[in-house]
Amino acid sequence: MTESPLTADEIVEAEQELGVTFPEEYRAYLCQVSAGGALFRLERTRRGWWWAGNDVRRRELLAIPFAHPDSYAEADDELMAREPQAEAFGDDAAYRRAWRAWDNEADKFEGLKTAGAIVIQEHGCGFSTLLALAGSLAGTVWWDGRATCDRIVPLSLDHIGGARPIQFGEWLDHGSWALLPPGWGPSLPPNPVVHR
Repeated sequence: MTESPLTADEIVEAEQELGVTFPEEYRAYLCQVSAGGALFRLERTRRGWWWAGNDVRRRELLAIPFAHPDSYAEADDELMAREPQAEAFGDDAAYRRAWRAWDNEADKFEGLKTAGAIVIQEHGCGFSTLLALAGSLAGTVWWDGRATCDRIVPLSLDHIGGARPIQFGEWLDHGSWALLPPGWGPSLPPNPVVHR
């Protein structure tokens, strides 16, 4: 089912309320194609503008710039190296307290990995396609593969030549599966998200 497009006034209202400026290609999609369609729907809810399929508790992270995964790889490794190990503690209660504190820190860090982005499509098994809305990567599209490989990677037309993240409009022409790095899934031909 395709939801009607949004008006220009609705888009401006949503941007102002959410504290972001939508990338031009996404704005055009919302105005000319649909408020959702093949993507998670942007809608006015009783709590304000938000996307179906996205956790509303992440709203405060939306205006934070989306960070390239390479920028936090070292911090991620350092955090994992600090995971408390039971044998380092004299009693089980002290270990459980230390591990819970570390787990809370790890959860917060994981949440920040997708700050400035929204899920535009869910693919099952914990996989999703992200659209960056804030920061220098706004308008680019990413694969959240943390469910199995603990990584977020750019969807790209050229993974061998540097993996430039694809822009939203390009993604509409190809779909996520055709833009994954080699070996990340079935080798599929482009399957347009929207036929234009």
